[in-house]
Amino acid sequence: MAHHLSFWETDTYFSNIDVAIIGSGIVGLNTALYLKLKQPTLKIMILERGFLPCGASTKNAGFACFGSPTELLDDLNTSSEDKVFSLVEKRWLGLQRLRKNLGDNNIDFKPWGGYELFMDGDDFSACADQLSWLNEKLKPIIKHTQVYQVTDDKIGEFGFNHVKHLVFNFAEGQIHTGMMMAALTKRVLELGVTILNSTKITSFANDGDQVNITTNHDVSFKAKKLVIAVNGFARDLLPEYPVYPARAQVLLTAPLNNLRLQGTYHFDKGYYYFRNIGDRVLFGGGRNLDFQGEQTTEFGLTNLVQDKLEYYLQNVILPGVEYKIETRWSGIMGLGNNDKTFIVKKVRENIFCAVRMGGMGVAVGHLVGEEAADLVAEEL
Repeated sequence: MAHHLSFWETDTYFSNIDVAIIGSGIVGLNTALYLKLKQPTLKIMILERGFLPCGASTKNAGFACFGSPTELLDDLNTSSEDKVFSLVEKRWLGLQRLRKNLGDNNIDFKPWGGYELFMDGDDFSACADQLSWLNEKLKPIIKHTQVYQVTDDKIGEFGFNHVKHLVFNFAEGQIHTGMMMAALTKRVLELGVTILNSTKITSFANDGDQVNITTNHDVSFKAKKLVIAVNGFARDLLPEYPVYPARAQVLLTAPLNNLRLQGTYHFDKGYYYFRNIGDRVLFGGGRNLDFQGEQTTEFGLTNLVQDKLEYYLQNVILPGVEYKIETRWSGIMGLGNNDKTFIVKKVRENIFCAVRMGGMGVAVGHLVGEEAADLVAEEL
């Protein structure tokens, strides 16, 4: 223990810790939540490197989605049927868990549905031929016979340009990411969990029946169990695991008069996505323009991606509409190499990880946190 801590600080914060969790994002908070629900007397500390959660938990687009048609069909090129639809089921169950745990009002959930756009030159026929099959595969998961359906008649209603076809997903929705994280944080704090912000882990090592942990503040302490839940930054702590950072860039317009959009929208296999936030448009994506360049843990924006977002915004999404970009930001996701499954496992004695959300942290984060809590609780 570093010498500059007082007895009171040491005794209150850093003594007799049962579980230390690295990362105060969706997964870290849910891991703490479910551990507390299982064993209310546990002393749990969450350590967060940023003054707000780093990564993507408070920086994502707020899509309550489980996969657009072309995204799922693309996933089937690299994964088995069972694996793809098993993951869809986990995303769907995770979204239901999110809504049940926090309540729709506390996350501003809007069940407005989602749309996939097909533009000039897109191969719509290949997707259209598979919609019935996709609906059959989704029927036992979503409990609906037609999750996806062609709705070309709505193209004019939304005012799109260069869009030839639309596929509607009635089961998709949107949330307010900030409200979700605030509600989740509040619930965890009320259960007695401690969260230390601006605290980065510099080293950790198993030591018998505990884990020695050192922070950037020259503070060292012990915990019985350690959970690594940093997702996009996982390789900083677990370099041997196939989790790769992926930056997602986003822009947001100022309020617009008579905005015609309502819901969530995707195109190009999910690489581009937009939605309304009230009378604003949030638009993100473009990582596929430079996969290598966007495989980074550095927050930031590039002209390549931002210019493309503005091109689509002006020529496809809001043609003929005067708009102003009010703000831009980026988030860091954690992906696998052609593998979108998450990793929840014991990595060393007393050390666990819950990482690699595959760009679907909103959908699977609650479920992953619960799985991590189950794994840790078995050894406490």
